[in-house]
Amino acid sequence: MNKQIIVAVLALPLALSSAFAQEAQSPTVKISGFGTGALTWTNTDQAEFARPNQASGVRKDPRTGVDSNLGLQADVGVNSWLSFTAQGLVRKDAEDDFGAELAWAFAKAKINDQFSVRVGRIGLPAFMISDYRNVGYANTFLRPPVEMYSQVPFNSLDGIDATYQQSFGDTTVTGQLAFGGTEAKIAGGLTGKGKKMSALNIVAEHGPFTARFGRVDAKISIDGSTSLANLLGGLRSFGTALRAPQLTNMANEIDAHDKKASFTSLGLGMDWNNIVVQSEFAKRKTDTYVNDTTSWYVMGGYRIGKVLPYVIQGKVKIDGFPANVVPATCPVASPTVCGQLAALRAGANRLPYSGIGQGEQSTTSIGVRWDFYRSLALKAQIDRVKPTTGSGLLLAPAAGFNKDVTVGAVAIDFVF
Repeated sequence: MNKQIIVAVLALPLALSSAFAQEAQSPTVKISGFGTGALTWTNTDQAEFARPNQASGVRKDPRTGVDSNLGLQADVGVNSWLSFTAQGLVRKDAEDDFGAELAWAFAKAKINDQFSVRVGRIGLPAFMISDYRNVGYANTFLRPPVEMYSQVPFNSLDGIDATYQQSFGDTTVTGQLAFGGTEAKIAGGLTGKGKKMSALNIVAEHGPFTARFGRVDAKISIDGSTSLANLLGGLRSFGTALRAPQLTNMANEIDAHDKKASFTSLGLGMDWNNIVVQSEFAKRKTDTYVNDTTSWYVMGGYRIGKVLPYVIQGKVKIDGFPANVVPATCPVASPTVCGQLAALRAGANRLPYSGIGQGEQSTTSIGVRWDFYRSLALKAQIDRVKPTTGSGLLLAPAAGFNKDVTVGAVAIDFVF
């Protein structure tokens, strides 16, 4: 979505406020924003570190684009039960340059103090911090752990959700159920689509403790990959020519068109006696070439006045992917056919380690947050990224690259 549309949508609440100005109860208008200015670098020129779904990352030379962003939000309260919200976000995502996107655009009806309904574009509640994953000031760490947050490429859902909140003594439980669909650009010139999406999000809060369960189900499609199309075409062609139905079946298994996918996650948080803990654990499953995975992270920190040092350990592991049944030994005496089969087998072998969120790695991070002024926080973080197979989640690796990479970053987060 281009910048002109973003500006128009963000101006909508102001127009609504004028339209309702003659009502007995005038609407309220609130404009707020957030952002991060950051500098990021690594210790290698043989691969790039990036946030999930960024088209390019950073090598040795420091860059601002990896961890920097700017968001603007407008909220209009029409009356006691109806409100409108729009949020625009500028960042690097799926393309090399900074781009603007419409993150949220919804109407909210408050039925009573416990129950509300939203219609429009809402944040997809796949993670513990889905609603504020891009608001650096709202998070302890400098960036969400990539091992976890690379596993779902969708940030929003176009549809409807309902939220119900109930207190049980000192414990508050909030349940959210959402339905709709989404479409998003994916790095590499791809387009991801989610249809018949449902999302369940349950959060329990008891004093300084938070527990969460989430589940997202969808029919997903990934379009625009020439290499995947060539692989599918080759498998089906040879499946027919060689009378090898296993090759055709393999093509059907890895094809990513209207296939089932799910993401199930658990989260725990604590902010007690200056001790800060946050953790998530998730399972991704798909009926496509996209890997089934297990991902998790644990963060712990201790607040000393306005300074909060912390450590993070995160990991993503491949649980399964479609078996490569392209024969390793050529079944015919034809150099041309044998070469084509070898290329198909090599292409299939690369699938589990190619693309956004594909691969295995772990990361150990240390960092510090300093709330040095009102609505401003200075952060510094060092990550040691350890690819398990190949280059892990790193981008544009040199041939055969499989080394640990150190990433450094400093950032200033702000809200207004």
